[in-house]
Amino acid sequence: MGNEFTRCVALASALLLAACGGGHSHPSTSGTLSPAASDSLPPAVVEAVERARAATARFANLDSAVAAGYQRDGGRCLANEPLGTMGFHHAKGALYDDRLDVERPEILVYERLPDGRYRLNGVEYIVPYSIRPRDATPPRIMGQELKRADRLQLWYLHVWIWHENPSGVFADWNPTVHCLRES
Repeated sequence: MGNEFTRCVALASALLLAACGGGHSHPSTSGTLSPAASDSLPPAVVEAVERARAATARFANLDSAVAAGYQRDGGRCLANEPLGTMGFHHAKGALYDDRLDVERPEILVYERLPDGRYRLNGVEYIVPYSIRPRDATPPRIMGQELKRADRLQLWYLHVWIWHENPSGVFADWNPTVHCLRES
């Protein structure tokens, strides 16, 4: 499946995310969800989110993610105001299969900060329709069914594990994340 497939799925993800339809705060580095976020989630889901955080903590620096096989180019920053922003999607095509693993997300989602650094905000799990067709039972992870993206021919689920999202841990858009305007 190679690099061409990886680029196609990353582009498809970016297009889907652009079609789906505040303040700047810093993520918690405590290793736990905020009380507001975790209160409404079942304990098994909170545990799964914490496992994802532990597994992705090493990717706080984009260079570490690239060294582990994620793409350096995350495409363009995806926003859908007033709903919010997703950010930049850095994919690892070697993980595109029918096996979802909390500790091995297919995509890492970053935000570029005013000083030029990239901050890890969340992850995305995906399964292409070529592996699990649209009419199949939806894949599940963290107690959630993945959503269909027919235009992109894939299943997906965002999880805001490093930057609290007032719209919800599993929401597509985060109103507290922003794309920087190019000068």
